[in-house]
Amino acid sequence: MRIVSGKYKGRKLFPPKKLPVRPTTDYAKESLFNILNNNFHFEQLNVLDCFSGTGNISYEFLSRGVKAVTSIDRDFHCISYQKKIKQELAFENFQPIKKDVFNALNTIRGSYKIIFADPPYNLENITDIPKLVFTNKLLHQEGWLIVEHSKQTVFIHPNYLETRKYGNVNFSIFKY
Repeated sequence: MRIVSGKYKGRKLFPPKKLPVRPTTDYAKESLFNILNNNFHFEQLNVLDCFSGTGNISYEFLSRGVKAVTSIDRDFHCISYQKKIKQELAFENFQPIKKDVFNALNTIRGSYKIIFADPPYNLENITDIPKLVFTNKLLHQEGWLIVEHSKQTVFIHPNYLETRKYGNVNFSIFKY
């Protein structure tokens, strides 16, 4: 795993092999961040990274100079690894939280310009994510919710914008 761009461009990270994760591929990540770069000023973003796993996406945002990242995952070892990287790279504006994402989406308060969710592809209630985000008003009026998923997942939601496909990785984008 490596950071693609920003202050820590090219930095390789070596998460423990035992983590229950499926990191976003570098190809898909680069493509996603090219889209984001054309639509947002990173230094103005506050980001919520759901099902964050190794923190791969969080580190990419942080390397590019965002205001703040809140990272949520229910796995203790994933959050421990993220806290280790937070300390190593001195990410003062990074808050890893160990919590079930669905509980967090119902209890967390705030408005995020980017909410990124990378749940397990076989998660039964993956299509509930947009409903929770919009019902709980977690997304800034000018923000995007991006959900990574397999081609088998189809979203039907009034705030659905589009799906971008990169190999086996699909990013569905939602906004107001």
